[in-house]
Amino acid sequence: MVYKIDQIDRRILAELQKDSARSQRELADAVGLSQNALWRRLKALEAEKIIEGYGARVRPDAIGRELLVFVMVRTRSHSSEWLKSFRTHIEAIPEIVGFYRINGDYDYLLKTATCDMRSYDRVYQQIIEKMELEAVTSYFTMEAIFDDRPPHV
Repeated sequence: MVYKIDQIDRRILAELQKDSARSQRELADAVGLSQNALWRRLKALEAEKIIEGYGARVRPDAIGRELLVFVMVRTRSHSSEWLKSFRTHIEAIPEIVGFYRINGDYDYLLKTATCDMRSYDRVYQQIIEKMELEAVTSYFTMEAIFDDRPPHV
């Protein structure tokens, strides 16, 4: 059964995306609910995995991770065992902040955040060292127009 999101849920989600650090009282006031009613809705949204968690967005450049590189990976192997091994390998590299299986000329897209070109080269070497890959192509960002935009609710 699919959880039906109503207009009040949408308002709650939109307000949380603006600022998830505010108190439940402030959030309840913003969406026009009592604190208890808000709490029940939040618990339902969490139970349905519509809200996956709460956290702080950190600007990579503010912590010295100014070089963002998107890495496209093509492989010859498409077995579930290979993907499991590749996933374990990629998850062990902390500079990789996004990992996607994609469709098209490449099979995977990695988003990396590093300090500089030398740091990125170390990440690149880690990516290719243990796995048999057909092609690896890197795209260096010039400017982030926007990043980590929440989905429209």
